[in-house]
Amino acid sequence: MTASLPAPHDPRSGGLTIRLVEPHEHAEAGRITAEAYRHSYEGLTEGYLASLADVEGRVAQGEVWVALDGDEIVGTVWVPRPGERLSPLAREGELDFRQLAVAPAARGRGVGEALTRHVIALARGRGARRVVMNSGPEMLGAHALYLKLGFRRLTEREQPVEVEPGRFLDLRAFGYDL
Repeated sequence: MTASLPAPHDPRSGGLTIRLVEPHEHAEAGRITAEAYRHSYEGLTEGYLASLADVEGRVAQGEVWVALDGDEIVGTVWVPRPGERLSPLAREGELDFRQLAVAPAARGRGVGEALTRHVIALARGRGARRVVMNSGPEMLGAHALYLKLGFRRLTEREQPVEVEPGRFLDLRAFGYDL
């Protein structure tokens, strides 16, 4: 971890520890991500769920952060390495994040907010001017959280996104200006 990143434990996170996933946790972090998406979206294929569970693949392309309550992983989020992007949504000077997931049993405890604040802190530490992300249309609770934290819709960037071959979602785009 570089000096520009926040400490792994952030007091605003309500007692959670947020840090980079460790190799021995890849399977559990992947299980949590797939479980969270299965709980929130209907009709996901086994192939797509397997891609959500592929933390090792995401670590090869960026950073996977985990929120822990004690020793239990209760949430995850995927961000790019400094200077990189995960998706075409992000533009120069923006940090994007994907697959923010909270274990269904841990929802309502501030995990999603803590992870989102952590991403904002990472973006600030890396000198980004904006944080951007997509969210599915049925994720109304997440949308409310993002709006509460100061994100705004970026409707000009919204278009159907192919999440797996032949399956498109009309994702909502959000941005947070730093």
